[in-house]
Formats: sequence, C-alpha cells, structure tokens
Amino acid sequence: MRVSVIVSMPAEQNLRSLSLAAFTPGRPAAPTFTTVRPTDLYIDPKFPPLPLSAKRADRIDLAMATADVAPTFVTRGTIDTESIDRLRQENRGIEIFADPEIGLFETPHCGSTAVGMKSDVETKLDVKGLLAKGLDGRRVAVAVMDTGINIAHLRGHGLKPRLDRQVFWAPPGVAQTPGQFAVDHGTMCAFDVLIAAPACTLLDFPILKSTTPGGSAMAGFLSDALLAFSYLNTQRSTASFQRKYKALVVSNSWGMYHPSWDFPVGHPGRYADNPNHPFNIMVGTLARSGADVLFAAGNCGADCPDGRCQGVTTGTICGANAHPDVLTITGCDVSDTRVGYSSQGPGIAGMASQKPDLTAYTHFVGSEAFGQGTPDSGTSAACPVAAGCIAAIRAKLPAGNTTSKDLFSQFQANALVRPGPGAGWNKDYGAGIIRPMAVASHFGL
Repeated sequence: MRVSVIVSMPAEQNLRSLSLAAFTPGRPAAPTFTTVRPTDLYIDPKFPPLPLSAKRADRIDLAMATADVAPTFVTRGTIDTESIDRLRQENRGIEIFADPEIGLFETPHCGSTAVGMKSDVETKLDVKGLLAKGLDGRRVAVAVMDTGINIAHLRGHGLKPRLDRQVFWAPPGVAQTPGQFAVDHGTMCAFDVLIAAPACTLLDFPILKSTTPGGSAMAGFLSDALLAFSYLNTQRSTASFQRKYKALVVSNSWGMYHPSWDFPVGHPGRYADNPNHPFNIMVGTLARSGADVLFAAGNCGADCPDGRCQGVTTGTICGANAHPDVLTITGCDVSDTRVGYSSQGPGIAGMASQKPDLTAYTHFVGSEAFGQGTPDSGTSAACPVAAGCIAAIRAKLPAGNTTSKDLFSQFQANALVRPGPGAGWNKDYGAGIIRPMAVASHFGL
C-alpha cells in the first residue's frame, strides 16, 4: 500500500536553490537529488524542499533555519509501506516520517444547544476593560490555520476585520483568494479571534482545503501544515513584516483524531509522540523565533468524545497539540463549566505531559457560520478565543519585549482556578480559565 509521507534528507545545493525560490511566483520544479533516489519513493513535484533547523528537537538552532544554511530539508512524497524499513536500513541519509491526515476539532457530541452568546464571552473576558486600555490587538497579526476566512460574513455580523492579503498561503490547487472562502469552520475561528482582539490583522491560511489525494474540504495532510508553517516563518522574519506587526499569533483548531491515522507505536517516523518529527521541529522553530503558537486540545473528552476518536479518550492530546512550546487550549461554557467533549490530559507520553495548558470559552452563539443560532463549538472555538486574548495583550507587549514562554506562563499563573485533584495544573482545565485582564495588570499595561 502506498502512503503519503514526509521525507527528510541532507542538504544539497540544488535543494537550497529550490527552497530559496519556493515562495516566489510560479511553481517550483520537482526536487532532484545528487544521491541516488530510491525508485519506489515518489517526490511530489508541487511540494518544494523546506529548510529544517535541526533533525532533533533539542538541537533547534534559529541561525540554521534558513535555506542557505539549513543542514536538513524536508519534502512530501509517497512510498510503499513495505519499502520504508528497507530504505532506513540502506542509510542514505533519507528518513521517512508519517504524513497523517488531519481534521478539524468540530461537531462535538454533547448536544447542539448553545450556552450563552458572544456578549457573555465578552463579559467573562472583560473585553470592555481591555479596549479601555488599548488592548485590542492592533498591529498584531493572527494567522488562522483552517479552511479559509469569509470576510463578508464577518462584516455582516457587525465586525470590522482587517486582512493582510499579501501574507497568504494555500495548498496547490486551491483558489488564491484570501478572505473569500466559503463560510465554514475557518470563518468561525476568525470571528472568535476578533472577540478579544477586534483590531488585529487576520492572516488567511486555508491549510485544510487541500486537494492532496485523500484530503477534502474538511481535512488535509500534515505536510500541508508543514509547508504553511515554513512559509509563515519565512514571512515573519522579513523586514516588512516586522515593521508592520508587533507580534504574530498562530491559531490551530485541528489535529489528529486517532492513532490509526499515524505510523505504528515505536516506529521512528511516527508523529503523535515524536518530538523529532519534522512538523514538531518546524513548530518549535516558529515558536522560538518569537511567534505565539496555540493549538486546540481536541474533542476526545471522556464524557462524550467525537465519533472520530473511535472510543480512545486517553493520550489524545498528541503531536503538535502537545508540543512544549505551544499553548494548548481546552474548552468550557460561559458558566465556567468544562464541556464534556474537550480532550483531557495528560498529553501523550513523549511530548509535554501537562496538557492542556489553559481553558477558554466555547459552545456559544457567535459567528453562526453553520446557521442561525448554531454555536461556535468544540475546542475549535476555544483556541481562537484564547488567541484573541493573546493578541489583545500583544498590542502593548511586543514579542521583542516578552517571550512566548513568559507570556504563556503569566496567562497560566493568572487563570481562574477550577476544581481538580490538587493545586495547580489538572487534566480537565489545565491551569484554569483564561483571564486576560489579570495578565494585563501583571504587566502593568
């Protein structure tokens, strides 16, 4: 059986050249290798080689993250599953990693009735107080990694969204129309970002619109996210981006629902519990370069897991959703009660254990992206609500002044503590429920 894979290989000059040209207009040529490529490994000609700063998470070096000096490159391909181990044994420097399908954290199974409204979320977050302090997300870019944004829908709901049409990436074959995608999950996420950060600038990254074989409008492959993160990291480091924006926040309301989507347990190319998987290294590189990266915890909570969880409710916060450098968000309703579908900790063994980090609001009437009166739900909504809170604070706390690690720590330290088996972190709420005004007070904003 042929499967989609992420391919890691040592740097070569032609890979550097192709990578440097990757995000310029026109389709890059298919990667070619000086070394002999195995005949049963097909390289996707639409996927450029991407620079990786290291092959191990504990050796990430930001100075080595660019195409001209990176020691390693990654691309996408397909291979027969029975050929993977043989390729590893040949030891040509080429490594094969899982490229699992990824899906949205939506459609929870705990009832469809909304609990509260956008106005209730605004009250809980004290948005009025944030705006009075000028904490509105102005000059902060928020990348929504999802199905694409519909700006007209947001305006129809009384919002005044800003969109940077220049910083945009979509999978090959997807229309290059930032802000003009069908009203769907990505529009919901954009709406929820704007609750606490109405003046932020949205970046539209429709990674879940992939036309990669096996993908659909509601799913993509991890390699699509890998390419989007690489592009965003390149853009973030440009002088023009840094002049325009004080900070970059990256909201991800997606993940891998079930272990069957991955390589088997113990396989060196596995994604779920492998900090050295190329995507996890890419996430760590972007986060350590100054971006605030958030991931939804998932919808595999023990009370009422999504059907795609297939009954698995332990170790479901995995892969980048359990990355030590990201803020992992679970969900509660506006009564401050955990929603039963929210994935519970600890994070999968091999990644960060104390996940989720924080709880934010979900299951309220907001964007109505799925029809009048329907809730913005799942940890899919909680994640962008939290991303908006981060962006609000960043309006007066630029990334150059305070690291993501320090900012996330203060969001955890100033959270509303919820009941648990003991003091501090617990598996249901993380550190507690998000309270951005308390963070603002801590920093004297």
